[in-house]
Amino acid sequence: MFAGAGDPRTVDPVLTSDGETFRVTRQIYDTLLAHEPGGTEIIGGLAESWEQSDDGTEWTFHLRDGVKFHDGEDFDAAAVCANFDRWYNFTGNYQNSNQTYYWQNIFGGFAENEDEDTPDPNFESCSTPDDLTAVIEVKEPSANYPGAFSLASFGIMSPKVIDQVAQEEVTGDPGSPVLPSYTQEAGTVAGTGPYRLVDWDRDAQEVVLERFDDHWGENAKVKTLIIKTISEEAARKQALEAGDIHGYDLVGPADVEPLKDAGFQVPVRDVFNILYLAYNQEAGEELGDEKVRRAIAHAVDRQRIVDTILPEGGRVATQFIPETVEGWSPDVTTYDHDPDKAEALLQEAGQSDLEIDMCFPTEVTRPYMPAPQDIFDIIKADLESVGITVTADSMPWGDYIPHTDSGGCSLYLLGWTGDFNEAYNFLGTWFDGYDSAWGFRDEELFERMREVSTTPDADERTALYQEVNQEIMDYLPGLPISHSPPSIAFAPDVTPPAVSPLTQENFAEASFS
Repeated sequence: MFAGAGDPRTVDPVLTSDGETFRVTRQIYDTLLAHEPGGTEIIGGLAESWEQSDDGTEWTFHLRDGVKFHDGEDFDAAAVCANFDRWYNFTGNYQNSNQTYYWQNIFGGFAENEDEDTPDPNFESCSTPDDLTAVIEVKEPSANYPGAFSLASFGIMSPKVIDQVAQEEVTGDPGSPVLPSYTQEAGTVAGTGPYRLVDWDRDAQEVVLERFDDHWGENAKVKTLIIKTISEEAARKQALEAGDIHGYDLVGPADVEPLKDAGFQVPVRDVFNILYLAYNQEAGEELGDEKVRRAIAHAVDRQRIVDTILPEGGRVATQFIPETVEGWSPDVTTYDHDPDKAEALLQEAGQSDLEIDMCFPTEVTRPYMPAPQDIFDIIKADLESVGITVTADSMPWGDYIPHTDSGGCSLYLLGWTGDFNEAYNFLGTWFDGYDSAWGFRDEELFERMREVSTTPDADERTALYQEVNQEIMDYLPGLPISHSPPSIAFAPDVTPPAVSPLTQENFAEASFS
């Protein structure tokens, strides 16, 4: 049994963007491409090999033979295209960016967009020259490819299941959507992954997975994998020490050495994430003033957050990508902790008595955010020390993401763990077009992001990323706070899977010694 920090949202991976859900769905579904165990190099997944056209608009995948879905259906090129065609032809509330976040960030919009803010589609077609060859065409090259084909969101589902759920709809409001029943129940989905879903007990907060003995790769070493939600880090630690669980994620920084001293295994992931304070300029109109955005940046003591909350190896972020990613720039505008300057900027903006709401999540810790309440408390105190009145708004993680994504908070804590090693995975995710989570429109910046994305030469892209990083930090759509090396813990008798800087552990690798 392994403990995560939050409930999964769904078992249909295209309908989510959060790591707690992906921890589950990665065990159920395979993707066309994958990453080397414990690293960021892209390797084959369901595709043994692949190539691209010279202009980067055609991607050909040579698929593995003999792969089976959990429902007994054969995997082939037609199954690949059935999935891509399904995503491309989504309608209604499926087109809301809260539901199909990754599709819209990677492949644009849909066959028929129903909202003017939905991006134009970049996906063109999926074709099947033969049973084991799938060709995906896009309208423009993108720095997101080929990394996109490794994303957990694009796990390949059985075409039989796709047919069965074709009429299911997403209902409710954008900020509190109600997903179809098939996304919440065992026995309704089928992938090709090393585990199949057999139960999801929402009351017990447990997902039960069973080894799929017909998996195309090496069979999982543990027959039954239970992923349980224990939201409080202290409770996860106690459960491990008591032997109730065999591992847990997001170890509290202060607990790393005591756990090691007690004989537990606590591997540390490499730094590949960022925590930021997002500004939403539609929810908080005052944030449309650059002076207010800069005042907030100067008010927050980010070094204090790093020193008192983050694990060893954490550091203050200067921009929206970590130094480990090509395109990081040493020449961005920086915002040192300077309360006097913050007060002066607020006075110049006519906002000496600014009142603003700020959101933070509860019942969760994230790789970039080990203690949300504590981080919020520091930022709130810093802002109030320069005359900003902060109204707190907190909610569980499952409600927090759709609420913040739909523009429900003026200021809020969030972050990102990279999906693959490309700067556009960080920058393009947020700033390649209008996003209700940020609530600003800057067509010049958006156009610059599109220019970077469609530049095929990697060295040229790196230079452009550095320039764009400088522009973003001049504009300051939010405040990058920190980078953090998260830890994961296992019992002494467990042989852990290779820990991933992308937090993409494959639990089929784990075993008992």
